[in-house]
This record gives sequence, structure tokens and C-alpha cells, in this order.
Amino acid sequence: MTIVLVTGAGGQLGRAVVDAAALRGFAVVGLDRAAMPVENADLVREQVARHRPDCVVHCAAWTDVDGCEADPTRADRVNGHATAYVAEACRAVDARLLAVSTDYVFAGLAPKGADGHSRAFVTDDCVDPESSYGRSKLLGEQAVLRAPLDLGFCVVRTSWVFGPGGRNFPGAILARARSGQPLRVVDDQIGCPTYAVDLAEALLDLAVSDRASGVYHAANEGVVSWHGFAVELLRQAGLDVEVGTMTTAELGRPAPRPAWSALDCSKLTALRGRPLPPWQDAVARYLSKESK
Repeated sequence: MTIVLVTGAGGQLGRAVVDAAALRGFAVVGLDRAAMPVENADLVREQVARHRPDCVVHCAAWTDVDGCEADPTRADRVNGHATAYVAEACRAVDARLLAVSTDYVFAGLAPKGADGHSRAFVTDDCVDPESSYGRSKLLGEQAVLRAPLDLGFCVVRTSWVFGPGGRNFPGAILARARSGQPLRVVDDQIGCPTYAVDLAEALLDLAVSDRASGVYHAANEGVVSWHGFAVELLRQAGLDVEVGTMTTAELGRPAPRPAWSALDCSKLTALRGRPLPPWQDAVARYLSKESK
């Protein structure tokens, strides 16, 4: 039986991976921060050696972007060095590693296609993170990619993740709309919403593929602004609420946000034989779970 160990199992993506792996009949070891704080190298090594998984899905991370900006040393420790500890532990027991990364490793300036128009980031585009969060996640990527290719280690970059439970953009928008508070959402950041449930399935497809190695992008199909995301979410939720616009500069957050986060997922699609569903479909399924 395939044994899958999931770090960060208490988070919205970690929980989704644990649930999806169990449904596939895998033996699942879900370790949250209390069970395995990943910045503790000795404990990481002990837990991985104890369970001897076939695959580790590394979801644990410090994803507070502004918190990382205020404390880059901690960001590097949790998102960078800790990922190196997980990679070393996987090598010791010959386990495959899938490390979840982020669109924040890119500078956020849209690359241009041959026609001169903006295109999505492909996996081998140059990385140039502008935030402490992005730099710490790139540090983790580099630790994973130093491993020999035949180990099948993968970095899986994703963006704008939302899912049942936990704090996320749709939950915040719905709560504010239902409270009657005015809504304004930035419209100058463009990216790909990603449903944790769909991302979990893609991660597990990579876990069982003998051909998977290197960097992949994984996001639901389609590109939208945060404002457009909010408008469609409220439309599907049946909430007639006006959504005003604002700029990133007006929002005034400490850490820089990528203006362009569109990810080209064709490499993942080719391996799986199908893309992740459109983000609008993912919103419908999120709302169906959220209403229960």
C-alpha cells in the first residue's frame, strides 16, 4: 500500500491532501505543526524515518506574506531551511517529495509572448521574488531541486489557494458581504485562483507518476483579477452586493504583491492528461461545501 506523509496537515491544503489520499486508498500520515514543526531538523528526520513513506507532500509553510516581510529570518527558517530538512529526510528513506511553492517566486511583471502580448509564466521562466515570502519559498525550491533527478522530487508552484475551512479570500469576501459592510477589492493584480481540493488531486497524480520530476505549475484554468474573483463569487452565492475597485497602492500592504501571477500549467496537464477545472467551476463547488 502506498504511504503518503503530509506536512502541514492542519492547513486548508494539507487537510485536502489528507482527505484525497484517504479516498484513493493510500495509507495517510497527516502531521500538523504540533506533531512536526518542520524547522526542527531532528524531529523531521525522526518522523520521516519512523513512517518511511513512499511520498511526502510538503504543504507546511508560513504563508503570512506581510508577516514574512516583517521577519525574513523566520520566513527563511520555516519556508526555506525547513524544506531542505524535509528533502534530506526523504533522500534518507528513498521517498519521493512534492514541495508546494508559490507564484511569489516571480517578480510579477507579465512576460511577453511572440505576439507581444502578456503570457502566463512557464516553469522555466526566470525567478526574481520581490518579497521576503517569495525569497524564502525560492530558497525551499532550490533545496528540493538540488536532489538528483532520478529521485523524482517535484516543486509545485500554485497561486491564490482557497478551500473549505481556514482563512482565505472567498471566506473573507462572503463574511464582509453578509455583514453589510462596503466592499472594495484590488483590480490591478491578475492571477489564477486555485481550489485546494483540485490542487490536492493534482499533487497526488504527481505522487504516483513515474515520470514526474522538476518544476510544475498547478492552478485552476482561467485568469482573473481579485476584483473579478470577488464579483463572480458573490454572483454564484446569490448576494447582490456592489464591489468597488481599488489599487494595490491604495491597499497599502507592507509586502509587495505580484501584479501578474498567471501560471502556465501545460506541463502538468500533459502529465495528467487533463487540466484542473476552470476556477468558476471550483467556486461553485467551494460554495456547495461552504453552505453545508
